[in-house]
Amino acid sequence: MSASPSAIESVLIENRVFPPSDRMVQAARISGMQGYEALRAEADRDFDGFWARMARENLQWSKPFTRVLDESGAPFYKWFEDGELNASANCLDRHMGTPVENKTAVIFEADDGKVTHYTYRDLLTRVSQFANALKAHGVNKGDRVLIYMPMGVEGLVAMQACARIGATHSVVFGGFSAKAVQERIVDAQAVAVVTANYQVRGGKELPLKAIVDDGLAMGGCECVKNVFVFERTATACNMVQGRDKTFAQALQGQSSECAPTPVGAEHPLFILYTSGSTGKPKGVQHSTGGYLLWARLTMQWSFDLKPEDVFWCTADIGWVTGHTYVVYGPLAAGGTQIIFEGIPTYPHAGRFWQMIERHKCSVFYTAPTAIRSLIKAADSDEKVHPKNWDLSRLRVLGSVGEPINPEAWMWYYRNVGGERCPVVDTWWQTETGGHIINPLPGATPMVPGSCTLPLPGIYTAVVDETGQEMPNGSGGMLVITRPWPSMIRTIWNDPERFKKTYFPEEMRGAYLAGDGAVRDKVTGYFRVTGRIDDVLNVSGHRMGTMEIESALVAKSDIVAEAAVVGRPDDLTGEAICAFVVLKRPRPMGDEARQIAKELRDWVAKEIGPIAKPKDIRFGDNLPKTRSGKIMRRLLRSLAKGETITQDTSTLENPAILDQLSENN
Repeated sequence: MSASPSAIESVLIENRVFPPSDRMVQAARISGMQGYEALRAEADRDFDGFWARMARENLQWSKPFTRVLDESGAPFYKWFEDGELNASANCLDRHMGTPVENKTAVIFEADDGKVTHYTYRDLLTRVSQFANALKAHGVNKGDRVLIYMPMGVEGLVAMQACARIGATHSVVFGGFSAKAVQERIVDAQAVAVVTANYQVRGGKELPLKAIVDDGLAMGGCECVKNVFVFERTATACNMVQGRDKTFAQALQGQSSECAPTPVGAEHPLFILYTSGSTGKPKGVQHSTGGYLLWARLTMQWSFDLKPEDVFWCTADIGWVTGHTYVVYGPLAAGGTQIIFEGIPTYPHAGRFWQMIERHKCSVFYTAPTAIRSLIKAADSDEKVHPKNWDLSRLRVLGSVGEPINPEAWMWYYRNVGGERCPVVDTWWQTETGGHIINPLPGATPMVPGSCTLPLPGIYTAVVDETGQEMPNGSGGMLVITRPWPSMIRTIWNDPERFKKTYFPEEMRGAYLAGDGAVRDKVTGYFRVTGRIDDVLNVSGHRMGTMEIESALVAKSDIVAEAAVVGRPDDLTGEAICAFVVLKRPRPMGDEARQIAKELRDWVAKEIGPIAKPKDIRFGDNLPKTRSGKIMRRLLRSLAKGETITQDTSTLENPAILDQLSENN
């Protein structure tokens, strides 16, 4: 097959391979590539039978299903449709009467370092009480509840309580604006809001209830009848009589027992609005049965979770990672997990490593943005380097949120994992519900920067713009060619947008992920090259921005972090613009020009002259949300010289935009 003219060129070469240790292979749930291939072969032989076995062995059903996959309404697929279950019961009740009942479910560490432990029995009691409070205030099966909470046990309890009574939750990240809250209330027609008076981050109290009030005042929110307010701090907040009540008031007199409401497997468990959207919010709708199955399975497969493990996913519950790998997956799997209220740099940038030591964390899952910021901190201050803490209990590391560049992967592997812990580089999306492509700790030889191979039962490919599969070594668009249980069911109230966005006709029935990827010519491993929107066309060469970013960060003696975007150029079609954070104070004038030349020459050596950035700007940081996500659309506007008109209220440091608008 000849390469398509629309192929994305792969310019990053990575030959380092790290096989799992013999000890890891022998003890793993999926042992060696032989174990992985056996599961793949089972799915190949009998696709429906494979998923039926997984669903029956991993979930408790109040009404067993008889149909596995209904493809008649494609792309609106239905899984286990005639079965009934309850997500909360599968996370909590299933453990009652077993040794897990009195096991620690959550180790909560507050911003100030105070630690509280909760057993599975404790969580069931709290969830049942809050579920009863919701019902007492008129929240019923099928209603939508908006949750706008800080990281803590109360947010998890609120989500589980909604699931318990069959209400559909819509969680909004606690850093989003009042407008974002209002838009999501209106789109989902939420009947209640669960929030807190304040959240505590980095030693500061940040208002949440006031933002909810502002959102409700914007109009269109008459559907909201009740607002439940968790009093995280002693600081008073506005309370509207008749509508607002504190948790203490709502829970008063409520029973600690609440029978879980059975729902159909296709019942909407939650709506999660994707971040960074423009125009009408895009509510990704997930089912109960298929989603929960994959949350539990991937906890066991991707992290090789064992009963004695202490698992820590650092994601906020406002993101899908927090849904799947904080609220549902760990509890469904009977694990012990850490939940952290604060930020990784307070009171010092060694906080993560200190907590891993303190709580004997064995499985650690975080984002490349966090890793890169902690690399920078460790390079500038040896006192916060991971080597200063005992990380010997760690056995599995994970990466989530975006492709991890090879140099950050190597630092993570060496300095945090001690060259003994596999790095599970996970590719997935809000829409996929859980992991899709990633190495298995006891099976897959790892390559830095590669998410390796799809999980058993998942079928992926790299295709061109007509849906034609590309040969290995040629980049293209990443697609999933067969349905899977945890897939997005629709966009809330917008089925046509769902079809157009994820199942366009030219993809021939495959799910379009929106990411570019390339498969290795020899191993068939996948490497994600970034969003399709982030492909640059420079003088006829199509290159993924991630590879140029990786080349810049590979200049590890001076570069801490980099983000690359394109802007229109009369000569080359698009010009490469790089925004760079150094491991030293931001340079100005001649020094900036000298370092920029050094970096251009470096990229030319690493990739080739065609990839040299035309514009390099230096900043003390990059524009990020409080969750650490780089706001690339803002960088594209800066590169074009446009005035920023978009909402910047979710940025951790909006002032950084003024700094980066300067062409140093």
